[in-house]
Amino acid sequence: MKSVIGLFVLLILIGPAQAAPSGSTIRIGMLAFGTLNWELAVIQEEGLDKAQGIAVETMPLASSEAGKIALQGGSVDLIVSDWIWVANQRGQNADVTFLPYSTSHGALVVPADSPIRNIGDLKGKRLGIAGGGLDKNWLLLRALAQKEYGLDLERSAEKVFGAPPLLNQQLQQGKLDAVLNYWNFAAKLEAQGYRRIIDGRGILQGLGIEDDVPSLGYVFREDWAKSHEDALSAFLKASDTAKKSICESDAVWRKIVPLTQETDERIQNHLRHHYCDGRIKNWGETEKKAAAEIYELLHRYGGERLTGKSGILPDGVFWH
Repeated sequence: MKSVIGLFVLLILIGPAQAAPSGSTIRIGMLAFGTLNWELAVIQEEGLDKAQGIAVETMPLASSEAGKIALQGGSVDLIVSDWIWVANQRGQNADVTFLPYSTSHGALVVPADSPIRNIGDLKGKRLGIAGGGLDKNWLLLRALAQKEYGLDLERSAEKVFGAPPLLNQQLQQGKLDAVLNYWNFAAKLEAQGYRRIIDGRGILQGLGIEDDVPSLGYVFREDWAKSHEDALSAFLKASDTAKKSICESDAVWRKIVPLTQETDERIQNHLRHHYCDGRIKNWGETEKKAAAEIYELLHRYGGERLTGKSGILPDGVFWH
């Protein structure tokens, strides 16, 4: 198994063996074991980039913040991040922009036998929260708790902020009553019998936003995209083909499994299911309008630190 893991990590780190035509190489920053790696492994092993006339080069990143710095500094051309950060940057006159990658959402998870049945039951409970005090799922959960139960979770819940794997561990050890975690960590808990109270999609619906807005996307500089439109389009086609293979081919999935770093087949299958459920189905003006509504909500509950001085979504956040 270790040799297989090593092979696939090597595949996504070494980049293409042959140089592509000038202007058709895309440098991608990636976290060590994120789902983007699944796609990049398939793209490079099956030569999907070369089939599109491009070459994909990868740069390992220590953290999502390191990716943002690398993008801003020009070390990479593309990363995966959230559109909230892009909007914040656009508000500061940066030229980063966003294309949808996934609609997979984080979720609120509790032990199977927990007395917590809804958001209102979080009062007085120990709640683990991934992403910090300005995490969008946390801010939106607060908004829904206020709307449906008149409950101020900021004051009424005992908040514990931490890294996603640590929060899962604390829930399993009984040190937390509930965890609001990223989709992949929530999926791991559910595969082990933990119960989902609500996910990001359900939170938005509770707030009156029915459209499924992508949570993560490909983020790149606008000036770069304008001068590399063909290469960007080719990469998106390769990426879409890789996603389809991961979701529809069991043979391809078996090759990706080592990259999940999970040996439990139930967890592997849950990760695949939620990853595939997050594939972009619709993206247009309706979803962009819903994003603007979400941004206003986040401004109301998160203030200027998250959205800047204005709660109005800046122009150019989403790449046309």
